Amino acid sequence: MPTWDHLKDLPLTIDGYGLERLERDVSSGFTRVSTVIRLQGAGHDGLGEDVTYDAEDHDVLQAAGPVQPLSGTWTLEAFCDHLATLDLWPEPPQRDASRLYRVWAYESAALDLALRQAGRALHEALGREPRPLTFVMSLRLGEPASLAPLRSRLDRYPSLRFKLDPTPSWDEDLIAGLVTTGAVDSVDLKGLYEGSVVDNPPDPELYRRVAEAFPDAWIEDPKLTEETDPVLKAHRDRITWDAPIHSVADIDALPFPPRMVNIKPSRVGGLRPLLHAYDTCDERGIRMYGGGQFELGPGRGQIQYLASLFHPDTPNDVAPGGYDEDPPPAGLPVSPIAPQPSAIGFRWGED
Repeated sequence: MPTWDHLKDLPLTIDGYGLERLERDVSSGFTRVSTVIRLQGAGHDGLGEDVTYDAEDHDVLQAAGPVQPLSGTWTLEAFCDHLATLDLWPEPPQRDASRLYRVWAYESAALDLALRQAGRALHEALGREPRPLTFVMSLRLGEPASLAPLRSRLDRYPSLRFKLDPTPSWDEDLIAGLVTTGAVDSVDLKGLYEGSVVDNPPDPELYRRVAEAFPDAWIEDPKLTEETDPVLKAHRDRITWDAPIHSVADIDALPFPPRMVNIKPSRVGGLRPLLHAYDTCDERGIRMYGGGQFELGPGRGQIQYLASLFHPDTPNDVAPGGYDEDPPPAGLPVSPIAPQPSAIGFRWGED
């Protein structure tokens, strides 16, 4: 039975909705902004988070207000079908990928609301038990790269594991220092981004150094060229993919069958294609892990909830908020996180 079939017929009543702005100063010159979608109906609220990266897109959305025709009585599937007919963008987005992020925000809010109106939690509706959630922290080491950002976190949380972004400034001394920590679970080469602040041109020498230094680490998103493909050919069983994965069709289009892929709910965009991706990977024996999009609100807990249900034992890039502070505060949860689903709905860490 497809996983979507457990959810698609949930009744859903929407009386109205609101938009709530979240923002946080991340670094000099950059403020992270997201928008919480709050669907309201039958005395309950359902929450989702639009993780679009460009603040201008949030400004336009919030200035327009709750203008979408969402009120009515639906099933969850009928609502998702209706949503697909709407233009959710008062003005075109800065990046096309953001269209999927907004769909995820509305559909995750609808799932939360439908479950709350039914008095059920997500795991109960799916017939799955949430399990302790393994996570890693995604980290860049600055430019020029140094061990300091990693050590400041290991000093307080010695068991913390990392997903690191290698850059051209990673020299042999830095790599040797990282190896001694034994804390690197995966490396994200970010070779498939274009026009972003994290673009990382393919470098066969960097790829070689990283692949050989971390023989047990997953290698995410290399750009395979005539120069880099031979370097990584012996390591293909450790190559994973993130940036190109929006659907099962994208998995099918990879240059070789993967052993592992990063399934980001907001990047896939909708509940139905997300659950189809989960089902397909399970059928093919492809392992999965999850990744965040710098969520500021309920979106982070929701992806942790999904990871605990579908891929709890892999290097999920869903570390709790606080680890991105340098140094991180005391008292943060450590991996694995004990399951903490809400009593009803699609939320994590609250009743």
